[in-house]
This record gives sequence, structure tokens and C-alpha cells, in this order.
Amino acid sequence: MNIWNLMPPLDWAALALFFLSWLGYAWYAERGHAGGSTLLARTNQYRRYWLLQTSFRDPRMLDGIITQALSATPAFFSSASIIVVGGLFALLGVTDKANELVSEMPFSQPTPVMLFDAKVLLLVGIFIYAFFRFSWSMRLHTFVALAIGAMPPAQDFEQGKFERNVHVQRASRLVGLAAESFNSGLRAYYMSFAVIGWFFSPAAFMVATLLVVTVIYRREFQSDVLDVLAD
Repeated sequence: MNIWNLMPPLDWAALALFFLSWLGYAWYAERGHAGGSTLLARTNQYRRYWLLQTSFRDPRMLDGIITQALSATPAFFSSASIIVVGGLFALLGVTDKANELVSEMPFSQPTPVMLFDAKVLLLVGIFIYAFFRFSWSMRLHTFVALAIGAMPPAQDFEQGKFERNVHVQRASRLVGLAAESFNSGLRAYYMSFAVIGWFFSPAAFMVATLLVVTVIYRREFQSDVLDVLAD
């Protein structure tokens, strides 16, 4: 018997809701970024302000420190993702015992071991995706450092030898892409919490998915930080 026969229709429905919610929200958030109504879009404005000030500074040691600090967070999450993936693969070796432990918890439904393995593998796939997004964010921050290092001296901008907006726009676009990649990796972490509900029941999986998407939406579209940055 394979996994396709083991999964009841309700589990398929919960899995479909999970991916549709994730992909649908990502599409909706991307439209919000374009319209400037999200936290990422608002902070991108401040990233441009920062790099505009960078073009007036010489030397630019402070900007190098800021870039290094910004790349530290995706570096941490990238390393954490590798550790989590390793732990999940280790869990696959003892899924029979883990399945028994989960089945003894309140409100949980008995699950075949093969289906339990599929749930663990789903988490593995999510954290591998998150690793690639965080590692790409790290690399993009190195491109930001290159763009800042390649900026002409401030006096050359003043003398009209180079176009200030071209360099500022290029660097701010790169740092914005790095932030967007980090944001999508962090969203994968959030969605992984919804998958934990699937270990108990497909109904819990559905409820957890909707709760996580609601939390992400409130953080990105209706947070207090968004109001502060708008002032």
C-alpha cells in the first residue's frame, strides 16, 4: 500500500488548503509590495533613504557595518535550517516511536507510519526551501556590499561626473531583493508551524493554516510597526 491510498480525502483537502493558502498569500503580498501597502514595501523606502545618504558619505565604513549586520540574520536562519533538516532526517529513523507518542496526545488521530513519514518529509521540504531563500538573501547582501563599494566618491556626484540616482537605485534594489528573499524564507518558517497541526489531525492542520496566514497578514499589512514607519 502506498501513500496515495493511505491519505483520506480530508487529509488531501487539508494539504490543498495549505498550499493554496501559502501560494495565494504570497501572490497577494506581492501585489501589496507593488502597491506600497506592506511592511516590506515601507521598509524598502527606508532602504532607499539609507543608500541615498550613503552616496553623500565618504568613507562609507558605516554602510559596510550596516550591510554586515543585515546579512547576519539570514545567515543565522540559514544555519538553523540545516540543523532542523538534520533533526527531521534523524526523526525519520524513529517515526514509529514518535507516531505512538503523538497518538497518545489529546485530540490526535491514529496515523499510519508511512503517512507520518510523509508529514515529516513535508517539513523537510519546507525547511530546505527556507534554506535556499535565506542563503540567497545572504548572497544578495554581498552584492549590496559590492554596489556600495563601487559607488564613486561623494565629490564626484557633486561635480556631476556620475548620476547619483543610478547608483542609489541599483543598490537599493539589491538590498530590497535581499529583504524579499529573507521575507519569503521567514514565511516558510511560519507555515511550518501549521504543518505541526497535521500530526494531530487534518482538521487541526486546516485551522493552524488559517491561523498562521492570519498572523502573517496582520504582521505585514496591519502591524503597529507599519503605522510607525508611515509617520
